[in-house]
Amino acid sequence: MDTNPRSLVGLLGLEKEWVLELFAQADRLRAARGTPKAPKPLAGKTAALVFHKPSLRTRVSFTVGMHELGGDAVDLTAVEVSEHGRESVPDVAHVLSGMCDLIVARTFSHTLVQGLAKHASIPVVNALTDHSHPCQILADLYTLWRQGRDLDDMTVTWVGDGNNVLHSWLEAATIFGFALRVAVPDGFEPDAGLFLEAERRTEGRVRRVRDPQEAVRDTDVVYTDTWTSMGQEAEAQWRRIAFAGFTVDERLMSLAKSDASFMHCLPAHRGEEVTDEVIDGPQSVVLEEAENRLHLQKSLMVTLSAATPPRVNEPPAAKRRRMKVSPQMAGVTA
Repeated sequence: MDTNPRSLVGLLGLEKEWVLELFAQADRLRAARGTPKAPKPLAGKTAALVFHKPSLRTRVSFTVGMHELGGDAVDLTAVEVSEHGRESVPDVAHVLSGMCDLIVARTFSHTLVQGLAKHASIPVVNALTDHSHPCQILADLYTLWRQGRDLDDMTVTWVGDGNNVLHSWLEAATIFGFALRVAVPDGFEPDAGLFLEAERRTEGRVRRVRDPQEAVRDTDVVYTDTWTSMGQEAEAQWRRIAFAGFTVDERLMSLAKSDASFMHCLPAHRGEEVTDEVIDGPQSVVLEEAENRLHLQKSLMVTLSAATPPRVNEPPAAKRRRMKVSPQMAGVTA
C-alpha cells in the first residue's frame, strides 16, 4: 500500500487512513473558506491544467481551488500536450516539472496520464480518463462520509454502463469495506481484469447483479451515470435501446432503503438514465457531490504538494562546472 502517494493516477493501493485524512482536511479548508484565516498553502505555485475533454465541474473546481489556495493555473490543450503530439510525453513531463508545481490531466488516454506521472517530478492528478475517474469517486465518498455514513458498512449499487466512473468505484471498494453491486446490461460490463481484481481483493463484496431491481433492493446508495459517454455519441440511439429497464425512476428508487442516497456525477441525460423526479428529489445529493469536488480537490492538491520535495533551482554541480561565463557577465555573476 502507498502510504504517501506522489501522484493520483488511480485509487488502487491507497491507504484508508490517507483518504480519511484527505476528507478531514477538506472539511478544514471548507470551514476556513472565505474567512481571513483561509490558508494559502499553494501561494507561488502553478498547476498545469491539461484538458482534452469538455469540462464544467473539473475545470472550475481545480481552477478555483488553486486560486483559493493562493496559487495559479495555466490551461493547456491537446495542441501542447498529447500522447502522439508535437513533443514526447517524457519531454512534456520534464518541461512542465521545471515550470509548474502540479499537472492535472483530463483526457481520453489513460496511458498519457500514466506517462506524465512516470516522468514528471511534480504531482500528476488524473482528472478523468476513459479508464477511470478517481477525483469524482473521492468526492463521492467524501459526500457520503459527511452524511455520516459508515464507508465500511454500507451497500452501493451501480445501475448503468460499465464505464470509467464504475472502474473507480471498483477500485474504491478495495480501500473501504462497503459492498458494491453492479447492474449493467450484457455487453456493457466494466473492464474484466479490474472487476476480477476488485472481486478478489474484497473477498466477494463486489458482485454483479443483472436485474436492476434486485441490485437496488435495500441498498444505501443508488448511483448511475450517462449511458453515452464523451466520444460515444454515435452510439447514443442503440444504447438507449440496450439500456431499457435501467432508468433510475421513482419506482426503482423505492426499492432502496428509505434513507438511501441517489448519486450521479453529472452531466445527466434526464429521462434516460434518471428521471427528473429522482435527480431533483429529496434523496438526491448530486449538487453536494458537485460542490464537494472543489473541497476534496483542494485537499488533494495541498496533500500531494506537501509530499513533493522542494524544487532545486540550482543546476547540478557538474553542470555548473561545464557552464561558461562570458567576460561581460563575469561581473554580474561575481
